[in-house]
Amino acid sequence: MLTLMWEAKAAEGRAEELLAWVLEHAAPGARVYRSADARVVVVDDSNTALPEAPAELLDRPAHEWRFTPVPR
Repeated sequence: MLTLMWEAKAAEGRAEELLAWVLEHAAPGARVYRSADARVVVVDDSNTALPEAPAELLDRPAHEWRFTPVPR
C-alpha cells in the first residue's frame, strides 16, 4: 500500500486559486492541508496522482513523494 504526499507553494497572491485547484483535482477522501505561507499539501492513501498544476499558480514545481506504512 502506498500513500501519496504532494506539496506545492503558491505563486505570490495565488494561494486561494491553488487551493481551489487542488480541491477540484485531489482524489475523493484525500486530506488537504494549507499553511500560512501559501503551501498546500495533499495526503492521499489511495495513491492517486494529481495532474500537473498550472505553472502560473506555482512559486516552484510541486513535489510528490510516495510512502509505505511502517508496522509498529
